[in-house]
Amino acid sequence: MDLMLVALSLGSAFCFALALVLAVFGLRESAGAVGPMAGAGVSIPVTAALFLALSPATVDLSGYDPRGAAVFAAAGLFYPVAVTWLTFASNRRLGPNLTGALGNLAPLFAVAAAAAWLGQTPSLGQGIGVAAICGGASLLFLRGRGAAASVERAASAALLLPLAGAALRGLAQPVASYGLLAWPDPFAAALIGYLVSAAIVLAVVRGLPRLRGARASVMPGRAWLWFAATGISNGAAVLLLYAALARGPVAVVAPLVACYPVMTLALNRAVHRDRSLDARTGLGVAAMAAGVAMLLAG
Repeated sequence: MDLMLVALSLGSAFCFALALVLAVFGLRESAGAVGPMAGAGVSIPVTAALFLALSPATVDLSGYDPRGAAVFAAAGLFYPVAVTWLTFASNRRLGPNLTGALGNLAPLFAVAAAAAWLGQTPSLGQGIGVAAICGGASLLFLRGRGAAASVERAASAALLLPLAGAALRGLAQPVASYGLLAWPDPFAAALIGYLVSAAIVLAVVRGLPRLRGARASVMPGRAWLWFAATGISNGAAVLLLYAALARGPVAVVAPLVACYPVMTLALNRAVHRDRSLDARTGLGVAAMAAGVAMLLAG
């Protein structure tokens, strides 16, 4: 097993987890004055601008390939922008527990698409590892009576929101992997994808002034900074994800990145003093650990 591949994948998972923890500060500072749409209107464009500023020193134009650039742009049409909005809509309809549980099915979509499009068929052991990681991650969110109540209240149509978000998050990985075959530059992949997503989010936020909480103009300064930090952390996660995909198959990278809920629990415990752990959480962590072991052994 390529240790650098593992390090990049787990680094991506850590940055995704850090972004979730930082977002709490942004929402807390805004005190309900703005909605999550405004957060996306800050985090995605700020990250795109940072990537653009760094691009002269980081993008290898000697390897430029128009097909790869087109694929990266296609990924940017829905990732991260569409995934962010679907997650917001799902949270509003179903709550965070069910949204998180179904959202963690993303590796299943990623591995299936990679097998169909790229011929990256996982071994039996890797397939079991992927299922264990997805199941364990879901257990971290579906905890206690609140989760059962959320399932009972959920309309079948509303369940399509987190499933669509998981599907798009999963599909983004084999799409990016395909583009990296033509232009093996992870920074270019992240830059182009974020520029496209930033253009979309800014167009929507500016074009829908009646959307509650869409505008960032009323956002407190400290909230703006926290959302910007959240975006940079997410951007680093995407960059590390693409760097991992440039080195190895989706069937290995996607499940390792999906370990971010465990890191989120650890960071919440350290930063927000969250002590809400139970037996179900322990079972979920154990299942994910076993899944990672099977994945790496396969």
